[in-house]
Amino acid sequence: MNPMHAGVDLVLTLTASLGAALAFGYVTQRFGWSPIVGYLLGGVLVGPFTPGFVADAHLAEQLAEIGVILLMFGVGLQFHVEHLLAVWRVALPGAAAQSLVATGLGAVVARWFGWDWSAGLVFGAALSVASTVVLVRVLADNRDLHTPAGHIAVGWLVVEDLFTVLLLVVLPALVNAASSSAQMWTALAVTGAKVAGLIALTVLAGQRAIPWALEKVSRTRSRELFTLTVLVIALSLAVSSAKLFGVSMALGAFLAGMVVGRTGYSLQAASEAMPMRDAFAVLFFVSVGMLLDPRYLFEAPGLIAATLAVVIIGKPLIALLVIRLMRYPLGAALTVAVALAQIGEFSFILVSMGRQLGVVTAAAGQTAVAVAIVSIVANPLLYQLIGPIEQRLSRRERLWRWLNGAPDISVQPRAANVKRSGRAVVVGYGPSGRTLTRLLRDNRIETTVIERNADAVRQLEREGVRVVNGDAAEPRTLERAGVSSAASLVLSAAGLTDTADIIRASRTLNPSIHVLARTAYLRERQVLCEAGANHVFTGEGEVALALTEALLHRLGATPEQIERERSRAHAELFTASDDNL
Repeated sequence: MNPMHAGVDLVLTLTASLGAALAFGYVTQRFGWSPIVGYLLGGVLVGPFTPGFVADAHLAEQLAEIGVILLMFGVGLQFHVEHLLAVWRVALPGAAAQSLVATGLGAVVARWFGWDWSAGLVFGAALSVASTVVLVRVLADNRDLHTPAGHIAVGWLVVEDLFTVLLLVVLPALVNAASSSAQMWTALAVTGAKVAGLIALTVLAGQRAIPWALEKVSRTRSRELFTLTVLVIALSLAVSSAKLFGVSMALGAFLAGMVVGRTGYSLQAASEAMPMRDAFAVLFFVSVGMLLDPRYLFEAPGLIAATLAVVIIGKPLIALLVIRLMRYPLGAALTVAVALAQIGEFSFILVSMGRQLGVVTAAAGQTAVAVAIVSIVANPLLYQLIGPIEQRLSRRERLWRWLNGAPDISVQPRAANVKRSGRAVVVGYGPSGRTLTRLLRDNRIETTVIERNADAVRQLEREGVRVVNGDAAEPRTLERAGVSSAASLVLSAAGLTDTADIIRASRTLNPSIHVLARTAYLRERQVLCEAGANHVFTGEGEVALALTEALLHRLGATPEQIERERSRAHAELFTASDDNL
């Protein structure tokens, strides 16, 4: 092939795929749906089954491989053992039970429509795992991400993800040795040894090389170099897992994410390097959408409807039953059950591997895409019904008490407004931030500091101050710092160039938060106020007031005169700054 033609095909495929994803993603976002739906529909548009431009499916699949690697890296990056341990008593048995039953239901549906059992089991496993992106988005949009029920849902999904990662590792061995039980156990033992070797290599790298490299690059203050370092770590471990150990690249990427996540640079990696992941993840969803032939919706409506019933009825009922058997209240059970009633990225990865191994046919991919689109669209709508259901049931006092027998989680029906705690989030640990943090802690106000300087982060950790290493302009950083449940946000860092964006993002997460901001110039005060700041302190204004007070004191003015003139100067300064805008 002519290299020039190949380059043109690549650019055309990229442009058409991202353009279609952008257009449909924007539309679905405006409708309040997950943009994943738009990306899948964009793939359908540029796929071979619809008229008009047809993207190069082979190139799209190659780019999607990078998307899978970076998606798995992101899952590992956000995996926190402590979060899982906090809810393991319900998350581990619950996720195990739901995964097994959902896999069985999916296999029965597949068998009913003429597939063999091996195809049905792979297909059922794909239906058993929910989308991390969709679940976190739905919980965050409804302000349930940092509630006890939200923690259970996230821990539950972490267990599901771990089961799926394990299945991705052992599935090739199971398929290749399916003819003999002895061969199967031998293949599993060999695979286990390879995985153990990969984990050992990752642990050694995680203790020495990776933290050392991240710290050295972080000190350069170069975003480009840091992004490049994170990408090299993710891709190199993914390739090593395939070339040196013969296991899935997805596992290597997941382990790489876990290693980076255990360092002090996890949030910086998420905020600065993960936009690249998001771009390639879009291509992954587009490549999946290209598999869907719209005519298939009319050729197999029964299979699609039965599969959809497993996802939005069977899976939630299993989760609801398990959580209630463990005596958690109805609100927590409904939250977890409905949030898991969808499928997404892991489902597509499993189906794609099944197709590569020859276990499932193209029909599995078609069905998975169709069901994913419907379930992702329906999920936020179903979630909105939880509040009305709880409110209606709460009117029946005896029934409500019986449904909410657990003493450790609040059993009040959810209300529109949630009282915020007295926590404060401080952005920046320079001289001002250091003083503010000390004063807040002296007054027993729980404080979280957002800081990017590695030395300052280590100092805060030594002092026992909760610190988040990342860029405050990134919503992920604000979420990790707990802005959604904080009472106050203090922007104390000097030289912030995106203060207004930080304020707007914080207001989105927590409309009732009290924001105090710092800026150098009076002309910027009104902009920050319009962005949502309650108080804005300017360098120009405070210096002018301090000079006025010092001069009057030098000239022998009384304290009453100084206070009167200071108040007049304050009014003139800030009124003038507002009038000039």
